[in-house]
Amino acid sequence: MAGVLVIRQFRPFTEAALISLAVVVCYYAAGRLGLLGRLVVEGVVATPIWPPTGVAVAALLLFGARVWPGIALGSFLVIASLTTPGPTTVVAVAGNTVAPLCAFLLLRRVGFRLDVTRLRDGLSLVFLGGFGAMLISATAGVGLQVVTGSLDRSEFWAVWLAWWAGDTMGVLLVAPLLLVLAGPAGRFRARRWKEAVFLGLTALVLVPVAVLSPMSLLFLVFPLLVWAALRFQLAGSVLCALFASVCATFAAISDRGAFFHLSDVEIMVKLQTFNGSAALTALLLASVITEQRATRRSVRRACEELAEVLEHLAAGEPSPGPPAGPPPEPTESRAAPPGGHGNP
Repeated sequence: MAGVLVIRQFRPFTEAALISLAVVVCYYAAGRLGLLGRLVVEGVVATPIWPPTGVAVAALLLFGARVWPGIALGSFLVIASLTTPGPTTVVAVAGNTVAPLCAFLLLRRVGFRLDVTRLRDGLSLVFLGGFGAMLISATAGVGLQVVTGSLDRSEFWAVWLAWWAGDTMGVLLVAPLLLVLAGPAGRFRARRWKEAVFLGLTALVLVPVAVLSPMSLLFLVFPLLVWAALRFQLAGSVLCALFASVCATFAAISDRGAFFHLSDVEIMVKLQTFNGSAALTALLLASVITEQRATRRSVRRACEELAEVLEHLAAGEPSPGPPAGPPPEPTESRAAPPGGHGNP
């Protein structure tokens, strides 16, 4: 019996350790992928999309704050793969860990839903999880370089903006996709599969043309995002936005298409403007459409229940509902009157 109690006692710790280990692997893999699309701004390496922030925020929302050691260890491994760890590494790791934790706490405070089925969920993820919380990691990372003398103060804002935008794009593009993949799979009819395949083929053709065209046709991506949001909600729209942002990033790295013959700062500004517009369009439009569909389904169910009650009443039958019984005895209400004070 004592052995069983010990096993039950250590089971939560084992589960948390395994989940944290999985977070470490995913964080490190996402970091290595993000570094493939790095740009140089004012002599400092910056990533237009930093996927580890999205992995961290999604992991915290799915598994809770207990996985923060996995985020810290993953951040340390990514930094160690780029440079020799030193005392400043502690500050960088702390910033990369505290920012997703703040995003998690803020989103939980406002009642964020993991399926992002309401407009308020999309707005919360954008302004609290992305724009707000990622100020911490950007300020800690760039401020550390200014303090150590590796970055001049005059270059602070350009590098800070690139860092902050990259972390934010990771939250807005990667976290929603991971939350959708972790959620329950819905029914998908055969004709929807055909439309999904057609949408994917259209994206594979249209997005590279829009990104690599020297005439700067990036605006052609947005009708595709609207189509994906209307028909496939968050899963389709965020996936299309992520694909478009990745293609645009690699076009910017290779100095091709819409980013041909631009300076480093101009490339970063144009790229982050496009990435941010695509992410906001995909996330907020999908949230609005999903919320409207849920409202329409609720109204339809209410109408069907009302029609059923009316049919029973017209036939002279008792309407379906709770069994009849004696009326409940009146009870004294515990609610306070408008004045804020109860009766003496």
